[in-house]
Amino acid sequence: MSDFFQNGTITTLHNLTRRDLSEIEWDLVNFSRERPMGLVLPSLYSELEGEALTRILDELERVPYLSEIVIGLDQANQTQFEHAKQFFARLPQPHKILWNDGPRLQKVMQPLKKLNLAPTEPGKGKNVWGCFGYMLASGKTSVVGLHDCDVLTYEREMLARLLYPVAHPTFNFVFSKGYYARYSDGHMNGRVARLLVTPLLRSLETVLGQDDLITYLDSFRYPLAGEFALEVSALKDVRIPSDWGLEIGILAEIRRNYSNRRVCQVEVADRYDHKHQKVSFDDVNAGLSRMSQDIAKSLYRKLATSGHQFSRQTIRTIRAVYHRTALDQLESYAFDAEMNGLSLDRHEEERVVELFADNLLVAGEAFMEMHDERPFVANWNRVISAFPDILDELKHAVEQDNA
Repeated sequence: MSDFFQNGTITTLHNLTRRDLSEIEWDLVNFSRERPMGLVLPSLYSELEGEALTRILDELERVPYLSEIVIGLDQANQTQFEHAKQFFARLPQPHKILWNDGPRLQKVMQPLKKLNLAPTEPGKGKNVWGCFGYMLASGKTSVVGLHDCDVLTYEREMLARLLYPVAHPTFNFVFSKGYYARYSDGHMNGRVARLLVTPLLRSLETVLGQDDLITYLDSFRYPLAGEFALEVSALKDVRIPSDWGLEIGILAEIRRNYSNRRVCQVEVADRYDHKHQKVSFDDVNAGLSRMSQDIAKSLYRKLATSGHQFSRQTIRTIRAVYHRTALDQLESYAFDAEMNGLSLDRHEEERVVELFADNLLVAGEAFMEMHDERPFVANWNRVISAFPDILDELKHAVEQDNA
């Protein structure tokens, strides 16, 4: 049972009463008459072969209020794209698949790439950016939700609760972020959030001093959640990070563009499990090791834009404070896990903390050396300014692919 406690600088919407889903969906159907809703699903082709996405479609088939579903499909050849069209065909809602590797979309993106206005690195950020563009081109929705395609515990209530705060006609939220407990099979999960993000934010505040961005980010119970909803009007302004700092980067972008009073987090599930990334102790460019570097670089960049200066000595100090803070918090998690009958390997988690601590130095070095780095994909306002017909071209290409 959740509580009603509010802390931090954003509103938290709890699941206090376990309100019946049929009531929530009835409200959303009524809201959709004035504020039509859509869903973005960024997917790898390999996820079509897993159990999670099949379960997600089983649930989405029963959702009565969506006007459009947009699927961003990565790493698919022609045969696989044709299979994807059949795979998603059972969805009763209008839906389109963005075949990101297909020749039509590649042709649309070519002039943008020449002016550095399109993503160059493959990944979720590029996928989401393209889906946002199509949502703008389609013009069918006022509110859009997004979640990953590897959620093993997916229920359609997650989507309903995620969209509700932004779709509600008298609420003032432009953005909602999902949160939930992370455990499965008797294990406490969520290592990157627990062992990196929270202790790093608090270490940054210790070293750099009070900062509104740090306080804001630390207000989110699960800042790395892949589930969020926002007004379609916000899609033009949001700058999508080009690396694994996507979730942190989007949170910071929303804060830059809107008051904290227009941002909320909402409890969307009692429990959440998805495909787990390997830690990758032996390869700094893979798994959670790579993710930790991208998140740290994203935070360094965001704080630098607020006027904070970083030197090698500053980074070393951040690492030292982080290491101590993370170990202290690890002990709290170990106690919490044992009281709830969950297992937590303290030796293995201390190894992860040590890896993350070292990666803070790697990320800091990369941040200070890469003076010409382009950490963000151009937002759609800039792209439309340079290519006024781009949304029409994007829409036409997607519709031809899906014909």
